[in-house]
Amino acid sequence: MEQTPTAADFARPDFEEDASTPLATQARDHVDLMERLSTVGEFGSPTSSRVFVVANQKGGVGKTTTSVNIAAAMALRGLSVLLIDLDPQGNASTATNIEHGSGTPGTYEVLLDGMAIDDAVQQAPDIPNLTVVPATIDLAGAEIELVSLVSREQRLRQAIDSYVESHDVDYVFIDCPPSLGLLTVNAMAAAREVLIPIQCEYYALEGLSQLLRNIELVQRHLNPDLDVTTVLLTMHDARTNLSASVAAEVRQHFGDRVLQTAIPRSVKISEAPGYQQTILTYDPTSTGALSYLEAAREMTTHYPQKEQ
Repeated sequence: MEQTPTAADFARPDFEEDASTPLATQARDHVDLMERLSTVGEFGSPTSSRVFVVANQKGGVGKTTTSVNIAAAMALRGLSVLLIDLDPQGNASTATNIEHGSGTPGTYEVLLDGMAIDDAVQQAPDIPNLTVVPATIDLAGAEIELVSLVSREQRLRQAIDSYVESHDVDYVFIDCPPSLGLLTVNAMAAAREVLIPIQCEYYALEGLSQLLRNIELVQRHLNPDLDVTTVLLTMHDARTNLSASVAAEVRQHFGDRVLQTAIPRSVKISEAPGYQQTILTYDPTSTGALSYLEAAREMTTHYPQKEQ
């Protein structure tokens, strides 16, 4: 089986590789990422806490993967990050090695019982600057239980605002379920910015117009400060015309809101949650880890102008 050349291979004076082959291109991109990131120290802190909702109603686009790895990348580079798992499946909690068995205090208690985030948050064991509010299976019934509550759409915002006021938090990421129900509406009402992961596949833009309409409704009725500031291309395969054409279409539609870094399709990224780790701790020198680190670096300086 053909192996991807490594940085050590390129350093050998006798090494020759056709620069036009996909493997050579991937290897050179990997080396470029390593060299670029080796000169970057801790990321700069924002002037005030930035609160992101990571949303896309289509499943399998990399919402949770993006949430945990961007959060981990920023935390590993010195920023204080809070990750809120709002998906009843609890995958973000699993990937960060956070206890989330039934009965564990988490987002269910924050939303339904008015529990303070202070009483539900846990420290990620492998990443010092990352704290997580877990999601348990109890959250599965929250959509129905929220219906009858007062200020049902604002309960998460109240909790986050209270926490941010009393803690030095640089970034907050809210990982949403793949739906546009009350849980996602709570996340959108709580956030100031939307991060949309879009996979480089044929059906990438399917349902995106509905997501944007819902964001517009939230802006109009619940949260005028909400804005789509960041779009991240995921599952990108530089060897295929399909990925290139989807990426070009997304960039044409969203302009400078699309990060220059695209996350490659990677077995390592898929393996990491099985070991209750992010790709940043599972294989920190892999292309997937370096790509998320570079995307996180971009986000710390990425403030596209809001459309008038």
